[in-house]
Amino acid sequence: MKALSWHWAAVCVVALAINGCSGPAGDGKKAGDGKPDKATQIGADTKSKPPDKQPQPPEKPTQPEPPSVPEKPETPPQPKPQDKPQPPEAQLPKDPKEPSPPTQPTDKVGERMTKQLYGKMPDGTVVEQYTLSNATGVKVRIITYGGIITAVETPDRNGKLANITLYRDSLEDYLAGHPYFGCIVGRYANRIAKGRFVIDGVEYKLATNNGPNHLHGGIKGFDKYVWQASPIEGDGYSGLVLKHESPDGDEGYPGKLSVTVTYTLNDQNELKIEYQATTDKPTHVNLTNHAYWNLAGAGAGDILGHVLMLNADRFLPVDDTLIPLGEPRSVKDTPMDFTMPQPIGSRIDQVEGGYDHCYILRRSPEEKLALAARVVEPKSGRTMEIRTTKPAIQFYTGNFLDGSITAAGGNISYEKHYGFCLETEYYPDSPNRPEYPSTLLKPGETYHHITIHKFGVEN
Repeated sequence: MKALSWHWAAVCVVALAINGCSGPAGDGKKAGDGKPDKATQIGADTKSKPPDKQPQPPEKPTQPEPPSVPEKPETPPQPKPQDKPQPPEAQLPKDPKEPSPPTQPTDKVGERMTKQLYGKMPDGTVVEQYTLSNATGVKVRIITYGGIITAVETPDRNGKLANITLYRDSLEDYLAGHPYFGCIVGRYANRIAKGRFVIDGVEYKLATNNGPNHLHGGIKGFDKYVWQASPIEGDGYSGLVLKHESPDGDEGYPGKLSVTVTYTLNDQNELKIEYQATTDKPTHVNLTNHAYWNLAGAGAGDILGHVLMLNADRFLPVDDTLIPLGEPRSVKDTPMDFTMPQPIGSRIDQVEGGYDHCYILRRSPEEKLALAARVVEPKSGRTMEIRTTKPAIQFYTGNFLDGSITAAGGNISYEKHYGFCLETEYYPDSPNRPEYPSTLLKPGETYHHITIHKFGVEN
Protein backbone atom coordinates (compact mmCIF):
# COMPACT_ATOMS: atom_id res chain seq x y z
CA MET A 1 0.00 0.00 0.00
CA LYS A 2 2.76 2.38 0.88
CA ALA A 3 4.41 1.70 -2.45
CA LEU A 4 1.11 2.25 -4.24
CA SER A 5 0.47 5.52 -2.33
CA TRP A 6 3.92 6.78 -3.26
CA HIS A 7 3.24 5.90 -6.87
CA TRP A 8 0.00 7.88 -6.99
CA ALA A 9 1.68 10.87 -5.34
CA ALA A 10 4.37 10.85 -7.98
CA VAL A 11 1.77 10.79 -10.71
CA CYS A 12 0.06 13.85 -9.23
CA VAL A 13 3.31 15.84 -9.07
CA VAL A 14 4.07 15.03 -12.71
CA ALA A 15 0.56 16.06 -13.77
CA LEU A 16 0.90 19.39 -11.97
CA ALA A 17 4.20 20.06 -13.68
CA ILE A 18 2.75 19.31 -17.08
CA ASN A 19 -0.35 21.53 -16.68
CA GLY A 20 1.52 24.44 -15.15
CA CYS A 21 -0.04 27.50 -13.48
CA SER A 22 -2.58 29.80 -15.02
CA GLY A 23 -0.98 33.06 -16.32
CA PRO A 24 -2.31 36.54 -15.87
CA ALA A 25 -4.92 36.02 -18.56
CA GLY A 26 -6.22 32.99 -16.75
CA ASP A 27 -6.33 31.00 -19.99
CA GLY A 28 -3.89 28.28 -19.13
CA LYS A 29 -1.05 29.90 -21.14
CA LYS A 30 2.38 30.30 -19.76
CA ALA A 31 2.99 33.72 -18.25
CA GLY A 32 5.22 35.85 -20.47
CA ASP A 33 6.31 39.39 -21.35
CA GLY A 34 3.07 40.36 -23.07
CA LYS A 35 4.50 39.91 -26.62
CA PRO A 36 2.55 37.78 -29.06
CA ASP A 37 4.00 34.40 -29.81
CA LYS A 38 5.85 33.78 -33.06
CA ALA A 39 2.80 32.58 -35.03
CA THR A 40 0.82 35.70 -34.06
CA GLN A 41 3.63 38.00 -35.15
CA ILE A 42 3.94 36.40 -38.58
CA GLY A 43 0.20 36.58 -39.08
CA ALA A 44 0.21 40.27 -38.18
CA ASP A 45 3.14 41.08 -40.45
CA THR A 46 1.92 39.17 -43.49
CA LYS A 47 -1.80 39.79 -43.68
CA SER A 48 -1.84 39.56 -47.44
CA LYS A 49 0.17 36.33 -47.51
CA PRO A 50 -1.03 33.38 -45.36
CA PRO A 51 1.72 31.24 -43.83
CA ASP A 52 2.88 28.32 -45.95
CA LYS A 53 1.65 25.84 -43.32
CA GLN A 54 -1.34 26.19 -41.05
CA PRO A 55 -0.73 25.25 -37.32
CA GLN A 56 -2.08 21.82 -36.43
CA PRO A 57 -4.38 21.33 -33.39
CA PRO A 58 -2.26 19.68 -30.67
CA GLU A 59 -5.01 17.32 -29.54
CA LYS A 60 -5.09 15.53 -32.93
CA PRO A 61 -2.49 12.89 -33.63
CA THR A 62 0.25 14.04 -35.93
CA GLN A 63 -0.53 13.08 -39.52
CA PRO A 64 1.68 13.39 -42.58
CA GLU A 65 1.02 16.80 -44.06
CA PRO A 66 -0.56 16.84 -47.50
CA PRO A 67 1.45 18.60 -50.18
CA SER A 68 0.90 22.35 -49.93
CA VAL A 69 -1.31 23.69 -52.70
CA PRO A 70 0.11 26.88 -54.16
CA GLU A 71 -2.16 29.85 -54.06
CA LYS A 72 -3.94 30.61 -57.27
CA PRO A 73 -2.15 33.62 -58.70
CA GLU A 74 -4.19 36.78 -58.78
CA THR A 75 -5.66 37.33 -62.21
CA PRO A 76 -4.07 40.43 -63.71
CA PRO A 77 -6.45 43.15 -64.85
CA GLN A 78 -7.78 42.36 -68.29
CA PRO A 79 -7.83 45.07 -70.92
CA LYS A 80 -11.18 46.65 -71.50
CA PRO A 81 -12.59 46.41 -75.01
CA GLN A 82 -12.11 50.11 -75.53
CA ASP A 83 -8.39 49.77 -74.77
CA LYS A 84 -7.84 47.43 -77.72
CA PRO A 85 -6.91 48.76 -81.13
CA GLN A 86 -9.98 49.88 -82.99
CA PRO A 87 -10.81 49.56 -86.67
CA PRO A 88 -9.09 52.08 -88.92
CA GLU A 89 -11.90 54.60 -88.73
CA ALA A 90 -11.48 54.84 -84.95
CA GLN A 91 -8.08 53.31 -84.31
CA LEU A 92 -7.16 54.72 -80.94
CA PRO A 93 -3.96 53.94 -79.07
CA LYS A 94 -4.11 52.78 -75.48
CA ASP A 95 -3.95 56.37 -74.31
CA PRO A 96 -4.02 58.82 -77.20
CA LYS A 97 -4.61 61.92 -75.16
CA GLU A 98 -0.99 62.72 -74.42
CA PRO A 99 2.53 61.63 -75.22
CA SER A 100 4.36 59.37 -72.82
CA PRO A 101 5.63 61.88 -70.26
CA PRO A 102 9.24 61.79 -69.18
CA THR A 103 9.59 60.16 -65.78
CA GLN A 104 10.99 63.27 -64.15
CA PRO A 105 9.84 65.35 -61.17
CA THR A 106 7.36 68.09 -62.02
CA ASP A 107 7.89 71.61 -60.70
CA LYS A 108 5.05 74.08 -60.35
CA VAL A 109 6.08 77.41 -61.87
CA GLY A 110 2.73 79.17 -61.55
CA GLU A 111 -0.91 78.66 -60.71
CA ARG A 112 -1.56 77.21 -64.18
CA MET A 113 1.83 75.95 -65.27
CA THR A 114 4.36 73.21 -64.52
CA LYS A 115 7.71 72.24 -65.97
CA GLN A 116 9.88 69.14 -65.96
CA LEU A 117 13.06 67.83 -67.45
CA TYR A 118 12.30 66.36 -70.87
CA GLY A 119 15.80 65.22 -71.76
CA LYS A 120 19.29 66.34 -72.71
CA MET A 121 20.84 67.10 -76.06
CA PRO A 122 23.97 65.17 -77.11
CA ASP A 123 26.09 68.11 -75.87
CA GLY A 124 24.35 68.05 -72.47
CA THR A 125 22.02 71.02 -73.06
CA VAL A 126 18.89 70.56 -70.95
CA VAL A 127 15.50 70.40 -72.69
CA GLU A 128 12.45 71.17 -70.55
CA GLN A 129 8.75 70.59 -71.07
CA TYR A 130 6.22 73.19 -69.90
CA THR A 131 2.54 72.38 -69.41
CA LEU A 132 0.02 75.22 -69.67
CA SER A 133 -3.51 74.65 -68.38
CA ASN A 134 -6.69 76.66 -68.18
CA ALA A 135 -9.89 76.73 -66.12
CA THR A 136 -11.76 74.43 -68.53
CA GLY A 137 -9.21 71.61 -68.37
CA VAL A 138 -7.45 72.24 -71.70
CA LYS A 139 -3.70 71.57 -71.58
CA VAL A 140 -0.88 72.52 -73.92
CA ARG A 141 2.61 71.01 -73.60
CA ILE A 142 5.65 72.65 -75.15
CA ILE A 143 9.31 71.61 -75.12
CA THR A 144 12.20 74.04 -75.46
CA TYR A 145 13.73 71.99 -78.28
CA GLY A 146 12.33 73.58 -81.44
CA GLY A 147 9.51 75.18 -79.45
CA ILE A 148 7.63 71.96 -80.25
CA ILE A 149 4.01 71.62 -79.14
CA THR A 150 3.94 68.01 -77.95
CA ALA A 151 0.31 68.00 -76.83
CA VAL A 152 -2.93 69.94 -77.05
CA GLU A 153 -5.51 68.17 -74.88
CA THR A 154 -9.12 69.19 -75.45
CA PRO A 155 -12.46 67.58 -74.54
CA ASP A 156 -14.93 66.01 -76.96
CA ARG A 157 -18.69 66.46 -76.68
CA ASN A 158 -18.74 63.91 -73.82
CA GLY A 159 -15.97 65.67 -71.93
CA LYS A 160 -13.30 63.08 -72.77
CA LEU A 161 -9.85 64.59 -73.27
CA ALA A 162 -7.54 63.61 -76.12
CA ASN A 163 -4.29 64.94 -77.51
CA ILE A 164 -5.27 66.34 -80.90
CA THR A 165 -1.80 67.11 -82.26
CA LEU A 166 0.64 64.54 -83.65
CA TYR A 167 3.66 63.93 -81.45
CA ARG A 168 6.61 61.68 -80.67
CA ASP A 169 7.30 59.97 -77.35
CA SER A 170 10.65 61.42 -76.31
CA LEU A 171 13.46 63.82 -77.10
CA GLU A 172 15.44 60.92 -78.56
CA ASP A 173 12.57 60.27 -80.98
CA TYR A 174 12.43 63.92 -82.04
CA LEU A 175 16.20 63.95 -82.55
CA ALA A 176 15.94 60.80 -84.65
CA GLY A 177 13.71 62.66 -87.09
CA HIS A 178 10.14 63.79 -87.69
CA PRO A 179 8.25 65.79 -90.33
CA TYR A 180 8.27 69.09 -88.37
CA PHE A 181 5.65 67.97 -85.82
CA GLY A 182 4.47 71.00 -83.81
CA CYS A 183 7.68 73.01 -84.19
CA ILE A 184 8.60 76.63 -84.83
CA VAL A 185 9.67 76.94 -88.47
CA GLY A 186 12.19 79.57 -89.61
CA ARG A 187 13.90 81.55 -90.82
CA TYR A 188 11.61 80.95 -93.75
CA ALA A 189 8.57 78.68 -93.60
CA ASN A 190 7.73 76.87 -96.86
CA ARG A 191 9.91 76.79 -99.98
CA ILE A 192 12.33 79.15 -101.70
CA ALA A 193 13.03 78.14 -105.30
CA LYS A 194 16.53 76.83 -105.96
CA GLY A 195 17.66 77.97 -102.51
CA ARG A 196 18.59 81.50 -103.55
CA PHE A 197 17.45 85.13 -103.45
CA VAL A 198 18.92 88.58 -104.09
CA ILE A 199 18.92 91.59 -101.73
CA ASP A 200 20.36 94.92 -102.91
CA GLY A 201 22.17 93.21 -105.77
CA VAL A 202 23.81 90.56 -103.59
CA GLU A 203 22.85 86.92 -104.16
CA TYR A 204 22.48 84.73 -101.09
CA LYS A 205 22.62 80.96 -101.46
CA LEU A 206 20.77 78.71 -99.05
CA ALA A 207 20.75 74.98 -98.41
CA THR A 208 18.66 73.01 -100.91
CA ASN A 209 17.19 70.47 -98.53
CA ASN A 210 13.99 69.66 -100.45
CA GLY A 211 14.91 68.50 -103.92
CA PRO A 212 16.18 71.57 -105.78
CA ASN A 213 14.60 73.96 -103.26
CA HIS A 214 15.11 75.37 -99.79
CA LEU A 215 12.50 74.30 -97.20
CA HIS A 216 11.62 75.50 -93.69
CA GLY A 217 14.87 77.29 -92.93
CA GLY A 218 17.31 74.69 -94.22
CA ILE A 219 19.22 71.76 -92.82
CA LYS A 220 19.30 73.16 -89.29
CA GLY A 221 16.33 75.47 -89.04
CA PHE A 222 14.76 76.91 -85.91
CA ASP A 223 13.09 73.55 -85.24
CA LYS A 224 16.48 72.05 -84.29
CA TYR A 225 17.61 74.55 -81.65
CA VAL A 226 16.98 74.69 -77.91
CA TRP A 227 15.20 77.99 -77.18
CA GLN A 228 15.55 80.05 -74.01
CA ALA A 229 12.29 79.87 -72.07
CA SER A 230 10.55 82.19 -69.58
CA PRO A 231 7.12 81.34 -68.13
CA ILE A 232 4.49 84.08 -67.85
CA GLU A 233 1.07 84.29 -66.21
CA GLY A 234 -1.70 86.84 -66.04
CA ASP A 235 -5.39 87.19 -65.35
CA GLY A 236 -6.99 84.16 -67.03
CA TYR A 237 -3.96 82.94 -68.98
CA SER A 238 -0.57 81.27 -68.76
CA GLY A 239 2.20 81.30 -71.30
CA LEU A 240 5.75 80.65 -72.36
CA VAL A 241 8.16 83.13 -73.97
CA LEU A 242 10.81 81.50 -76.17
CA LYS A 243 13.85 83.36 -77.51
CA HIS A 244 16.51 82.47 -80.07
CA GLU A 245 19.29 84.36 -81.83
CA SER A 246 20.17 83.31 -85.35
CA PRO A 247 23.67 84.56 -86.29
CA ASP A 248 24.58 86.38 -89.48
CA GLY A 249 25.03 83.78 -92.24
CA ASP A 250 22.97 81.10 -90.47
CA GLU A 251 21.91 78.63 -93.20
CA GLY A 252 23.00 81.27 -95.73
CA TYR A 253 20.67 84.07 -94.53
CA PRO A 254 22.10 87.56 -94.01
CA GLY A 255 21.89 89.44 -90.72
CA LYS A 256 21.70 88.50 -87.05
CA LEU A 257 18.04 87.75 -86.39
CA SER A 258 16.65 88.00 -82.84
CA VAL A 259 13.42 86.02 -82.53
CA THR A 260 10.77 85.82 -79.81
CA VAL A 261 7.83 83.42 -79.97
CA THR A 262 5.21 83.58 -77.22
CA TYR A 263 2.65 80.85 -76.57
CA THR A 264 -0.34 81.69 -74.35
CA LEU A 265 -3.41 79.66 -73.35
CA ASN A 266 -6.44 81.46 -71.93
CA ASP A 267 -9.76 80.47 -70.37
CA GLN A 268 -11.57 80.96 -73.68
CA ASN A 269 -9.68 77.88 -74.98
CA GLU A 270 -7.52 80.03 -77.24
CA LEU A 271 -3.93 79.13 -77.98
CA LYS A 272 -2.23 82.31 -79.13
CA ILE A 273 1.14 82.25 -80.91
CA GLU A 274 2.85 85.63 -81.26
CA TYR A 275 5.96 86.02 -83.43
CA GLN A 276 8.43 88.90 -83.24
CA ALA A 277 11.84 89.38 -84.89
CA THR A 278 14.43 92.09 -85.50
CA THR A 279 17.56 92.12 -87.66
CA ASP A 280 20.77 94.07 -88.09
CA LYS A 281 20.85 93.55 -91.89
CA PRO A 282 18.09 93.26 -94.51
CA THR A 283 16.89 89.66 -94.58
CA HIS A 284 13.82 87.57 -95.37
CA VAL A 285 11.62 86.23 -92.55
CA ASN A 286 8.54 84.00 -92.58
CA LEU A 287 7.77 82.24 -89.29
CA THR A 288 5.04 79.73 -88.47
CA ASN A 289 4.17 76.70 -86.35
CA HIS A 290 3.98 73.35 -88.12
CA ALA A 291 1.49 71.45 -85.92
CA TYR A 292 -0.25 68.44 -87.44
CA TRP A 293 -3.85 68.15 -86.24
CA ASN A 294 -6.28 65.28 -85.85
CA LEU A 295 -9.32 66.41 -83.87
CA ALA A 296 -10.36 62.80 -83.23
CA GLY A 297 -7.09 62.29 -81.35
CA ALA A 298 -3.54 61.62 -82.49
CA GLY A 299 -3.43 58.18 -84.11
CA ALA A 300 -7.22 57.84 -84.31
CA GLY A 301 -7.27 57.23 -88.06
CA ASP A 302 -7.17 59.51 -91.08
CA ILE A 303 -8.47 63.07 -91.20
CA LEU A 304 -10.43 62.75 -94.47
CA GLY A 305 -13.77 62.96 -92.64
CA HIS A 306 -12.92 66.28 -90.95
CA VAL A 307 -15.07 69.10 -92.32
CA LEU A 308 -13.00 72.13 -93.36
CA MET A 309 -13.83 75.72 -94.22
CA LEU A 310 -11.06 77.94 -95.61
CA ASN A 311 -11.76 81.66 -95.79
CA ALA A 312 -9.95 81.90 -99.11
CA ASP A 313 -11.25 82.21 -102.65
CA ARG A 314 -7.80 82.04 -104.30
CA PHE A 315 -4.86 79.64 -104.12
CA LEU A 316 -1.39 79.31 -105.63
CA PRO A 317 -1.02 76.53 -108.24
CA VAL A 318 2.39 74.83 -107.97
CA ASP A 319 4.83 72.90 -110.15
CA ASP A 320 6.00 69.35 -109.48
CA THR A 321 8.49 70.64 -106.85
CA LEU A 322 5.70 72.60 -105.09
CA ILE A 323 6.96 76.04 -106.14
CA PRO A 324 4.18 78.47 -107.14
CA LEU A 325 3.66 78.88 -110.87
CA GLY A 326 2.77 82.54 -110.61
CA GLU A 327 -0.42 84.47 -109.95
CA PRO A 328 -3.13 83.16 -107.59
CA ARG A 329 -6.12 81.44 -109.19
CA SER A 330 -9.75 81.26 -108.18
CA VAL A 331 -10.88 78.17 -106.29
CA LYS A 332 -14.34 78.33 -107.85
CA ASP A 333 -15.50 75.11 -109.51
CA THR A 334 -12.31 73.27 -108.49
CA PRO A 335 -11.53 70.69 -105.81
CA MET A 336 -9.54 73.47 -104.11
CA ASP A 337 -12.74 75.23 -103.03
CA PHE A 338 -13.36 75.12 -99.25
CA THR A 339 -15.19 78.43 -99.03
CA MET A 340 -18.17 76.33 -97.92
CA PRO A 341 -17.50 73.54 -95.39
CA GLN A 342 -16.45 70.30 -97.11
CA PRO A 343 -15.04 66.97 -95.88
CA ILE A 344 -11.30 67.06 -96.52
CA GLY A 345 -11.45 63.75 -98.37
CA SER A 346 -14.48 64.52 -100.54
CA ARG A 347 -12.37 65.54 -103.58
CA ILE A 348 -8.81 64.79 -102.54
CA ASP A 349 -8.46 62.11 -105.22
CA GLN A 350 -8.83 64.90 -107.79
CA VAL A 351 -5.73 66.68 -106.42
CA GLU A 352 -2.51 65.05 -107.53
CA GLY A 353 -0.51 64.04 -104.47
CA GLY A 354 -3.06 65.51 -102.06
CA TYR A 355 -3.41 69.04 -100.75
CA ASP A 356 -0.20 71.01 -100.14
CA HIS A 357 -1.17 74.47 -101.31
CA CYS A 358 -1.05 78.08 -100.21
CA TYR A 359 -4.46 79.77 -99.91
CA ILE A 360 -4.80 83.57 -100.07
CA LEU A 361 -7.00 84.75 -97.22
CA ARG A 362 -9.99 87.04 -97.65
CA ARG A 363 -9.89 90.01 -95.30
CA SER A 364 -11.15 93.55 -95.15
CA PRO A 365 -8.57 96.34 -94.86
CA GLU A 366 -9.52 97.05 -91.25
CA GLU A 367 -9.25 93.43 -90.16
CA LYS A 368 -6.15 92.64 -88.16
CA LEU A 369 -6.98 89.13 -87.05
CA ALA A 370 -8.86 87.62 -89.99
CA LEU A 371 -10.69 84.33 -89.91
CA ALA A 372 -8.53 81.82 -91.79
CA ALA A 373 -10.06 78.38 -91.22
CA ARG A 374 -12.60 76.36 -89.27
CA VAL A 375 -12.49 72.59 -88.82
CA VAL A 376 -15.05 70.19 -87.33
CA GLU A 377 -14.52 66.52 -86.51
CA PRO A 378 -18.10 65.12 -86.64
CA LYS A 379 -17.68 62.02 -84.44
CA SER A 380 -16.07 63.73 -81.46
CA GLY A 381 -17.67 67.13 -82.02
CA ARG A 382 -14.32 68.89 -81.56
CA THR A 383 -13.80 72.13 -83.46
CA MET A 384 -10.85 74.39 -84.20
CA GLU A 385 -10.98 77.93 -85.54
CA ILE A 386 -7.90 79.84 -86.72
CA ARG A 387 -7.47 83.60 -86.96
CA THR A 388 -4.28 85.33 -88.09
CA THR A 389 -2.65 88.59 -89.11
CA LYS A 390 -0.76 86.82 -91.91
CA PRO A 391 -1.86 86.99 -95.57
CA ALA A 392 -2.05 83.25 -96.34
CA ILE A 393 -2.41 79.73 -94.99
CA GLN A 394 -0.74 76.54 -96.22
CA PHE A 395 -3.12 73.57 -96.20
CA TYR A 396 -1.33 70.19 -96.10
CA THR A 397 -2.94 66.77 -95.68
CA GLY A 398 -0.03 64.64 -94.45
CA ASN A 399 0.66 63.24 -97.90
CA PHE A 400 4.16 62.06 -97.01
CA LEU A 401 3.26 60.26 -93.78
CA ASP A 402 3.88 56.57 -94.44
CA GLY A 403 3.62 54.74 -91.11
CA SER A 404 7.34 54.90 -90.35
CA ILE A 405 6.86 57.52 -87.61
CA THR A 406 5.39 56.07 -84.42
CA ALA A 407 4.26 57.16 -80.96
CA ALA A 408 2.61 55.79 -77.80
CA GLY A 409 5.27 53.11 -77.45
CA GLY A 410 4.64 51.88 -80.97
CA ASN A 411 0.85 51.68 -80.59
CA ILE A 412 0.47 54.56 -83.05
CA SER A 413 1.82 54.56 -86.60
CA TYR A 414 1.17 57.76 -88.49
CA GLU A 415 -0.09 56.65 -91.88
CA LYS A 416 -0.85 58.80 -94.91
CA HIS A 417 -3.47 61.49 -94.15
CA TYR A 418 -3.37 60.82 -90.38
CA GLY A 419 -2.88 64.54 -89.77
CA PHE A 420 -3.38 67.90 -91.49
CA CYS A 421 -1.52 71.22 -91.20
CA LEU A 422 -2.87 74.75 -91.44
CA GLU A 423 0.27 76.89 -91.42
CA THR A 424 -0.35 80.64 -91.31
CA GLU A 425 2.38 82.40 -93.30
CA TYR A 426 3.48 84.48 -96.28
CA TYR A 427 3.51 83.00 -99.77
CA PRO A 428 6.10 80.40 -100.81
CA ASP A 429 9.08 81.81 -102.76
CA SER A 430 8.14 85.41 -101.93
CA PRO A 431 11.82 86.47 -101.86
CA ASN A 432 11.93 85.81 -105.62
CA ARG A 433 8.45 87.15 -106.44
CA PRO A 434 8.20 90.95 -106.18
CA GLU A 435 4.45 90.71 -106.98
CA TYR A 436 3.85 88.77 -103.72
CA PRO A 437 3.57 90.44 -100.28
CA SER A 438 7.12 91.24 -99.17
CA THR A 439 8.93 89.17 -96.53
CA LEU A 440 11.91 91.54 -96.40
CA LEU A 441 12.78 92.73 -92.90
CA LYS A 442 15.10 95.72 -92.51
CA PRO A 443 17.07 97.06 -89.52
CA GLY A 444 14.84 99.20 -87.30
CA GLU A 445 11.71 97.25 -88.30
CA THR A 446 9.96 94.55 -86.26
CA TYR A 447 8.42 91.45 -87.77
CA HIS A 448 5.24 90.98 -85.73
CA HIS A 449 2.42 88.52 -86.38
CA ILE A 450 -0.22 86.68 -84.35
CA THR A 451 -2.11 83.44 -84.92
CA ILE A 452 -4.88 82.19 -82.62
CA HIS A 453 -6.27 78.64 -82.47
CA LYS A 454 -9.62 78.49 -80.67
CA PHE A 455 -10.84 75.05 -79.61
CA GLY A 456 -14.46 74.12 -79.01
CA VAL A 457 -17.17 71.45 -79.26
CA GLU A 458 -20.31 71.04 -81.34
CA ASN A 459 -23.19 68.93 -80.04
